[in-house]
Amino acid sequence: MIGLNTAAVYVLQTLGSLYLLIVLMRFVLQLVRANFYNPLCQFVVKATQPLLKPLRRIIPSLFGLDMSSLVLAILVQLALMALTLLLTYGTTGNPLQLLIWSLIGVTALFLNIFFFAMIISVILSWVAPGSHNPGAELVNQICEPALAPFRRIVPNLGGLDISPILAFMVLKLLDMLVINNLAAMTMMPEILRVLI
Repeated sequence: MIGLNTAAVYVLQTLGSLYLLIVLMRFVLQLVRANFYNPLCQFVVKATQPLLKPLRRIIPSLFGLDMSSLVLAILVQLALMALTLLLTYGTTGNPLQLLIWSLIGVTALFLNIFFFAMIISVILSWVAPGSHNPGAELVNQICEPALAPFRRIVPNLGGLDISPILAFMVLKLLDMLVINNLAAMTMMPEILRVLI
């Protein structure tokens, strides 16, 4: 029976994390003003529309940000963590603590989206510079707002852009110093740290 619970937790975390990524991508795409005619953006919109449509009637946009997709991401993370705890320990624990852990998890995923988008962008700049592939265009649209402040600090060194190095360092420091410390301070169980 223990092996069955472990398998169920694995399947739940894998599928739940994938959908959570799609929901949070919807928020990120609107945040960076991505081209929603891109086929990948269309997929994200279609995958999130059934759950977002009713939420949009209740939760308005704020400062041009799609708050309903952010709330949905937090709710999906909360449900994912609650089900993981229920399958592992037989209880969901304190609802307030679950909400705090969900906020930490969504923040960690938000930072990871930019981190991995920048890794893909750097690799694409070596392998296929100037590519018009929908995936490459989307990655560049996500990275550009995150890299712009660093490009103002670090000048272009004769065609060599080292601003991603600074961005990687800042994102990794935020993960190490803020996210991990918040998870430890709130006593997040190890089984949930897989989700952040």
